[in-house]
Amino acid sequence: MNIQDHIRIVPDFPKPGINFYDIATLLKHPNVWRETIAKLERITEPLKPDMLMGIEARGFLVASALAHEMNVSFGMVRKHGKLPGQTLSHTYSLEYGEDKIEIQPDLVPAGARVVVVDDLLATGGTMHAAETLIQKTGAHVVGHVAIIELEGLNGKDKLDAQFNALLKCPA
Repeated sequence: MNIQDHIRIVPDFPKPGINFYDIATLLKHPNVWRETIAKLERITEPLKPDMLMGIEARGFLVASALAHEMNVSFGMVRKHGKLPGQTLSHTYSLEYGEDKIEIQPDLVPAGARVVVVDDLLATGGTMHAAETLIQKTGAHVVGHVAIIELEGLNGKDKLDAQFNALLKCPA
């Protein structure tokens, strides 16, 4: 089964010239979603993670399903102001401005082997910021996984830990 056949490409979203890879159409097909998670498990298992950290928002869907299948912990990397209690934050640069992400540090054990998960890797800015933030807890980011890598944007070059994706698609 070809996973890419179940991902809708929406041209000019969220702005002209951008192709949005919509995994909502993938989620619509349970058998294809199960196969996607199984394939992600095969590329993640060799990293021997203790925990998967999903990046808001679609990364939550991917990471939580994958963590369930792998029987490992799941945590969230959220946009600023979305988490209760004590948080640890990291501000990072975007093409035009800055953004801030947060985690709940008491949920990320020092020394844990963590894999960062998202649906898609584009420029790598958010995934690298998540990597930096998680390392502040004393955990070790041992890898990154995504369903899709956008070719030509060199996002994986920004990451310290290895990166794997199921699909390479044009930006």
